[in-house]
Amino acid sequence: MIFILRTLVAKEFRLELRRQSIISGIGVYLISLIFICYITFNLQHNTIAPSTWSALYWLTILFSVVNSVAKSFIGEKKGLTTYYYYIASPQQIIIAKIVYNTLLSLLLSLAGYLLFAVLISQPINSHWIFFLTLILTSAGFSSSMTLISGIAAKTNHSNVLMAVMSFPVVIGILLMAVRLTKNAIDGLDSASSYDELLNLFAINCISSALAYLLFPYIWRS
Repeated sequence: MIFILRTLVAKEFRLELRRQSIISGIGVYLISLIFICYITFNLQHNTIAPSTWSALYWLTILFSVVNSVAKSFIGEKKGLTTYYYYIASPQQIIIAKIVYNTLLSLLLSLAGYLLFAVLISQPINSHWIFFLTLILTSAGFSSSMTLISGIAAKTNHSNVLMAVMSFPVVIGILLMAVRLTKNAIDGLDSASSYDELLNLFAINCISSALAYLLFPYIWRS
């Protein structure tokens, strides 16, 4: 099983490298959003409040992640889906997709943080809380939106359904990520963030378990 998972994840990376237009498109989209924030709020004077920095950062990452994770199943051809059906189990496929999308979301989050630090400011004081938040939030976005992508791919208006279904699912993850980032900016004691971190970890476990249990029924429909 580990060999199949490793092969499927490696396949996702190889396909991503072949689709260079998609990679560059996501990069341009991320840079454009951050630059618009820089121009709109006149941030060259570093007058942005910590709560505003946190909200802007996570909204930028959310839109970038939605565009990247949405193609998990929506962009695949039906023939390829049928081929997967014979070489791997649905559980292996969904786990591989979640692992790959988590790594991709984490990469986008780190790239967004570096761009924010260069173009806007770097207000983070508690870095370990912030980077732990990045990991948990990336996993939460990936596990929830990968399953939604699998559901939306079965419909005629997949892109519209993906956008509609993903918002109520990720809003809780987004709010906790903003709150944890605000704590990291304020440099609060780590104990003040334990509850949000545990809640975020619990959401990741629940969404991953639901994806693992429900995807086989979606896959065979």
